[in-house]
Amino acid sequence: MKTLSIGILGAGIGGLCAAIALQRAGHQVTLFEQAKAFMRVGADINLTPNAVKALDGLGVGEGIRRFAARPTHRISRMWDSGEETSRLEMADAAERQYGAPQLTIHRADLLSVLAAAFPLESVQFGKRAVAASKEEDGVTLRFSDGSQAKMDVLIGADGIHSVVRAALFGQEHPRFTGVVAFRAVVPASRVAHVPNIQAFTKWWGPTPQSQIVTFPLNRGEDIFIFATTAQDSWHEESWTTPGSVSELRDSYADFHPDARALLDACDEVLKTALYERDPLPYWAQDHMVLLGDACHPMMPFMAQGAGQAIEDAVVLARALEHVQTLEEVNEALLGYQHARLERASQIQIGSRGNQWLKAGGNADWVYGYDAWRIEPTSSATSKQH
Repeated sequence: MKTLSIGILGAGIGGLCAAIALQRAGHQVTLFEQAKAFMRVGADINLTPNAVKALDGLGVGEGIRRFAARPTHRISRMWDSGEETSRLEMADAAERQYGAPQLTIHRADLLSVLAAAFPLESVQFGKRAVAASKEEDGVTLRFSDGSQAKMDVLIGADGIHSVVRAALFGQEHPRFTGVVAFRAVVPASRVAHVPNIQAFTKWWGPTPQSQIVTFPLNRGEDIFIFATTAQDSWHEESWTTPGSVSELRDSYADFHPDARALLDACDEVLKTALYERDPLPYWAQDHMVLLGDACHPMMPFMAQGAGQAIEDAVVLARALEHVQTLEEVNEALLGYQHARLERASQIQIGSRGNQWLKAGGNADWVYGYDAWRIEPTSSATSKQH
C-alpha cells in the first residue's frame, strides 16, 4: 500500500475523525488548525445512532459515553396544544435496532475524546490557510504567516467558509437563512416538573423556522435548550454572542406552558444567525476533497450536521485505505463522493424543509446508516462537473 501524505485543514469533529481513521489505515496525516490550541468552545451536539456507530468504529465510543447523556426517546410536540405527534424509543431500543444509541454531548467534550486519539505532535496550530493549489507533485497549502505545506492529498474540513472549497469553486459566500438560533443550558433539577425532560423533545412551531428543541447533557444533569425563529435583522454568526433572555421568552410567548417553563428557567442565552449553502455538484478534484460543513452545511432541523461530517470522515478514510499509487488517488476520492454526495445532499435539503418526523415516519434511512459498510467505489454514473 502507498503511504500517502495527507493534510487535513480544520481540526474540528470531521477533521479529527478523518485523521484518526486515516492514520489507523497507515497514512502520514497532518492536521492544520487556525486556533492556537484546542479550546472549550462551541455548541452542544446530538449524536444520533448513525453517528455513534461510526464513532464506535473509530474506537472512541467508550470515551464519549463517559461524558454523554442518553436520551430516552425522540418526541415531537405541537407548539400550542402540546400534543405529541410522534415518539421514537431511543436508548436501549435504538441500540437494538440500529446498533448504537443516541448520545447528546457538549462539542468540547467530544473534541477532547477525539483529540486524545490522535497524536498532538501531528497537529499544527495557529495555521490560518489563505489558499490551496494543485501542483505537479501534489497539493500546496499556503498560510497567512507566509509558510506553506505540500502533500499528496488535501482534505478540506474547514467549515462553511472553507479555503479548500474556494480553491475548487472560486470565492463565494454562504446565504443567511433569515433564521436565528438561541441556546442555553439549565440544571435538570430546575425543570424536573416538565414531562419527559430526559428525552430529546422537539416543539414544532407555527412556521418551519420556529421550533424549540431540548435534550439532556452531562449524563442527564443539565438540559440543553436550542430554539430557532425567523428574524431578518440579525446576521452575527458567532456561537458565543450573548443574547437577551427576555427576547427569547417573548419570541415563544404563545407556546405551550411546558415549553415556556423551559425558557423561564434560563438565566442567560447565546444567539447566532444560521447560514447555509446549496448542495454541490461534486466534492473532489485534483487531489483535493471536502467533508462536513465545507461541502454540505445544513440547517439544524434534522440534527445531522455533526453526524454527516463523521460519516464523511469514515467513508473517505475507507476510500483511501487501499490506494497503491498516486494515480489512484482521484479515483478513490470519486468513490467517496459517489458513496456520500446523494445522501448528504438529501439530508441537507430535508433539513431546510424541516418536516422530517413531524408526524411520525421512518427514521431508519437516517439512523440505520452504517458508514463502515458502505462501499466507497466510483461508478460510471458518478460524473464530475
